[in-house]
Amino acid sequence: MGFGLFVPEFRAEFSLLTSAVGFISGLAFSGFFIGLLIAQALLSRRGPSSAILSGLLAATLGLSLVSVASGIAMLAFGVLLAASSAGFAWTPFNDAVHRKVRGPDRPGALSEISTGTSIGVACAGIAAFVASLTGVSWRYCWGLFAIAGAMTLIGNWLALRPVEKAPKSAVKGEWKTLLQTRAIPLFVISFVFGTTSAIFISFAADHVKEAGGVAGLPSESAPALIFIIYGVAGLTGLATARARAATGLLWLLRLLMGGGSLSLVLVALLPSYWPGAALSSTLQGVYVMMTSAVLAFWSEQLFPTLPSLSFTGTLMAMAAGCVLGPIFAGLWASSLGPTVMFLAAAALPAATAVLLRRGHVHEDPLVA
Repeated sequence: MGFGLFVPEFRAEFSLLTSAVGFISGLAFSGFFIGLLIAQALLSRRGPSSAILSGLLAATLGLSLVSVASGIAMLAFGVLLAASSAGFAWTPFNDAVHRKVRGPDRPGALSEISTGTSIGVACAGIAAFVASLTGVSWRYCWGLFAIAGAMTLIGNWLALRPVEKAPKSAVKGEWKTLLQTRAIPLFVISFVFGTTSAIFISFAADHVKEAGGVAGLPSESAPALIFIIYGVAGLTGLATARARAATGLLWLLRLLMGGGSLSLVLVALLPSYWPGAALSSTLQGVYVMMTSAVLAFWSEQLFPTLPSLSFTGTLMAMAAGCVLGPIFAGLWASSLGPTVMFLAAAALPAATAVLLRRGHVHEDPLVA
C-alpha cells in the first residue's frame, strides 16, 4: 500500500512509466503470494510466531531497502520483500485466533486483526501529507516505516512467546481438501477483491494527482489525503461481525462488492472533485477492511477443521488477483487511459454483486 501512496514520488525519482508501476505492484503482490506458501510451511512445523516474526523481519528489511534505493531494481526488490510480510503474518494470526479465542468471539477478533491495517495506512498517509507540505524527502518516510517495522517485530516477539505450536492434528490437511463446490464462491470473491483493491491501491492516488488534485490543497498532497481517508474509513472493519449479524453474509457481500465498484467509478470520473475523491476513498477503505474480515471468518466457517490451510487458500486466490490486476491495469491505462481502466475494473465487483445468490453463501445458522 505504501508503494501506491508514493507512486508520484517514485515516478519522478526513477522515471517510471504507468506500465512499470503496474509491474512493480504486481511483483510486490507476488511476494505476498510467496509469503503465504512459506508461512503455511512454517506454521505446520514451528507455530505462528516463527512465520509472523519472519514476516516482520522481511518488512523491516524491505522498507529499509526502499528508503535507500538507488535504482528501479533495488526499489522493486525492497517493495517485494516488504509486501511478503503480509503473506507471512496474516494466516498465522488466523490460526492463533482459532485456537486461543472461543467460537462466538472469533469473528470480532479476526475483524480487529484485519482492520489493524487501516491504522497503518492512515499513519502512512499522515507521514506523506506532512512530507508534501514541508518538502521532506519520501526517503525519510520510508525510513520511519522501517523503524515502525522493527518496533513491531520486537512487540510481536514479546507477545507471541506464550503461543505454542498447534497440535499436529490441528494443522493436518491437504490442499485438495479445499477443492469443494461450496468453496468456489469464496475463492471467486477473493480473486475479484484482490484484483480490484490492488488496482485502486496502485493507481488511484496517482490518478487523482495527475488530474490536478483536489481543490484547496496542492496536487502533491492528494495521494496522502486519499490514503488518510482510506485508512480512517477502514476502521469500520471493526464492525464487520456486527454488520454480518445484522444483514447476513449474502447481503453484506453484495453491499461490499457494490461499494467497491462505486469507489472505482468515482475515482475514474471525478478524480479532481473533492466529494468524489473523498467518497471513493471512503468506500474503498470500507470495502477492503470489511471484505478482508469476511474472508477470514467465512473461510474458517467453511473449513472449521482447517482454519489456517483454508485461509491460506483464500488469500492465495486474493493474491492471484492482486498480482494480475495491477499488471493488466497498467497496460490498459497506458493504451486506453486510466478512466477506461478504472471503469473496466469496476465492472468486476458489480457483476459479482449481481450474480451472487443465497445458494453461493453458507450462512451461520446463528445469524442467517
